[in-house]
Amino acid sequence: MLRHLSPIADPNVLVGAATSDDAAVYRLTPDLAAVATVDYITPVVDDPYTFGAVAAANSLSDVYAMGARPLFALSLVNFPRDTLPFSVLEEIVRGGAAKATEAGIAIVGGHSVDNPEPTFGLAVYGVVHPDSIVRNVGAQPGDRLVLTKPLGSGILLTAFKWGLLGEPELAPVVASMLRLNRDAAEAMLEVGVHAATDVTGFGLLGHALEMARGSGVLAQIEFQAVPFFDGALAWAQQDSVPSGTRRNLEATASEVVWEGSFDAPRRLLLADAQTSGGLLMAVSADREPALTAALAARGVVAATVGEVRAGPGRLVVR
Repeated sequence: MLRHLSPIADPNVLVGAATSDDAAVYRLTPDLAAVATVDYITPVVDDPYTFGAVAAANSLSDVYAMGARPLFALSLVNFPRDTLPFSVLEEIVRGGAAKATEAGIAIVGGHSVDNPEPTFGLAVYGVVHPDSIVRNVGAQPGDRLVLTKPLGSGILLTAFKWGLLGEPELAPVVASMLRLNRDAAEAMLEVGVHAATDVTGFGLLGHALEMARGSGVLAQIEFQAVPFFDGALAWAQQDSVPSGTRRNLEATASEVVWEGSFDAPRRLLLADAQTSGGLLMAVSADREPALTAALAARGVVAATVGEVRAGPGRLVVR
């Protein structure tokens, strides 16, 4: 669909839609650029306050992935006013506002629509120095791929939605979704990386492939090194898989090479659509220890899940 957008002629547009990056960036002055992104989701948990907070963290993630600092946000709400009490909407907004406050910003306005299915999210605006933008392109041969946050939230949330999983088992997933990527972004900026993106709706396969394709390199993922939430594989084996995850696997099929024996559940784990997932960073091998140390110092658990090699813009899983 993006091919139908008009070509960008404004030289101040530093990041547009061409590489499917996490946010748009527009240069305001030689030393200042504006960052803008928008995202909203359907409910992933039953508690409206928690849903609002998760949705806000998910929206903020794109700004952090660009190495930017959020300034303020606008809320985007779809809500079925005739079937749900407004007290539910109040709790959703309250949860989103609390997460925005944690990020050090305010929600200064927004827009709401009467709609059969509730959704909530934010349009987030931030700033970054034009020379400090972190993009999802720029990975270089020899880089290591570092991932924060485990995978498998989509699969576990589906099991919960189907009544197969209780809230106690889902608690680690909720805690992960609620955690801002701010600390990971601070570590990333402190050490310096070649590229980064947040792992959300397209799964690790989709977002790593975007990085490889845009950087003109081959990205290699080591399956055994990838962290997953407890129980994710078991539920994938029981076919508790969201439709978006299946679409992700199908969409990447022609550009992913599977070296070794990987059954469908394991492939689906890497394609699993995440909500408020972690950051995937391409960092030079000599800076990898410093990055993992900076992340650990901020309480961010991370894993080195692969490396970048010279080659066509595609993905290899071993």
